Amino acid sequence: MGSHSEVARLLASSDPLARISEDKPYAELWMGTHPRGDAKILDSRISQRTLGQWIAENQDCLGSKVKDTFNGKLPFLFKVLSVETALSIQAHPNKELAEKLHLQAPQHYPDSNHKPEMAIALTSFQGLCGFRPVEEIVTFLTKVPEFQFLVGDNATTQLKQSLSQDSHAMASALQSGFSHLMESKKQLVVEQLNLLVKRISQQVAAGNNVEDICGELLLQLHQQYPGDIGCFAIYFLNLLTLKPGEAMFLEANVPHAYLKGDCVECMACSDNTVRAGLTSKFIDVPTLCEMLSYTPSPSKDRLFPPKWSQEDPYLSLYAPPVPDFAVMKMEVPGSDTEYKVSALDSASILLMVQGTVTASTPTAQAEIPLKRGGVLFIGANESVSLKLTVPEDLLIFRACCLL
Repeated sequence: MGSHSEVARLLASSDPLARISEDKPYAELWMGTHPRGDAKILDSRISQRTLGQWIAENQDCLGSKVKDTFNGKLPFLFKVLSVETALSIQAHPNKELAEKLHLQAPQHYPDSNHKPEMAIALTSFQGLCGFRPVEEIVTFLTKVPEFQFLVGDNATTQLKQSLSQDSHAMASALQSGFSHLMESKKQLVVEQLNLLVKRISQQVAAGNNVEDICGELLLQLHQQYPGDIGCFAIYFLNLLTLKPGEAMFLEANVPHAYLKGDCVECMACSDNTVRAGLTSKFIDVPTLCEMLSYTPSPSKDRLFPPKWSQEDPYLSLYAPPVPDFAVMKMEVPGSDTEYKVSALDSASILLMVQGTVTASTPTAQAEIPLKRGGVLFIGANESVSLKLTVPEDLLIFRACCLL
């Protein structure tokens, strides 16, 4: 809410006319051409008012490979998210399923694209991501009887037996257990959740540690979404806390939920989400349970590390295994007076998270002042020189497409 949100703080810093209301949520900043949030062009000398319009009339700015591969469209959507209340338990469809869902229910699935995405933490960032190792789930089934009640005896037995079986049996047991949980009748969920919340609250009041059953998180989610089945999903999914600069990559069909914190996020240009809990929006449990990738992994395997550049000591690259997007992070010390943003064979979007510069490029008529919250679109094969006007460190993220 208000100035507690990094989105609001970036907006206030970059736009002197912005008035931040302390009682209003500022959840997402979108930078891209998606029709639900096409970026506005601030330079009044440019006749097109949005980035989508400008790219449509200047397609060479995308770079030849990007233009041909993605039919003259910018393939990624860049965002900043500020999360205080958990976002839904969800997954994103692959291309084939997205096309099918969009045909069947365009009101819920607004486009036919896939939506792999990556979150890079700006502050400590907590999320659920992918299935836990089955050993951990079995431990929770023993320690949390309310969870076991909803998963059911058969699925619980199947999960326990799968520990000594192959990965196919494990995936089958996970699907059976998770589906059984998510399809539980509402009244049963409310009853069992109330029992668990009461039990954990008594433990907390008595000064006991409830970390072994994620007690604090369960109470927090129940407070945000009372009686919601998503509260129990924490026992199936890995809990990750990213430090600033750490990232997680979410390919198609990976269950996840962002719980708390600020991040930059980049994704294929889509708004398709299949939800099943921790939400008041449309939920589609059968589709979610059928589409998910039931591959367990330890939480540390869900971290997505960047690669440091050989040529530029200030640059690290987060390049996920999809063609649509990559993100560069640039950390420039304030003692430098100038930094050159190198040319790429791709359009890119640059976000200033920290620092104050003037940007100049051979094609721009005048220098462009940029400070915290400023966003710059850079055409393919254009380099940009940033002159530091205040001697403080720069933190910059740049989304692009590296084919």
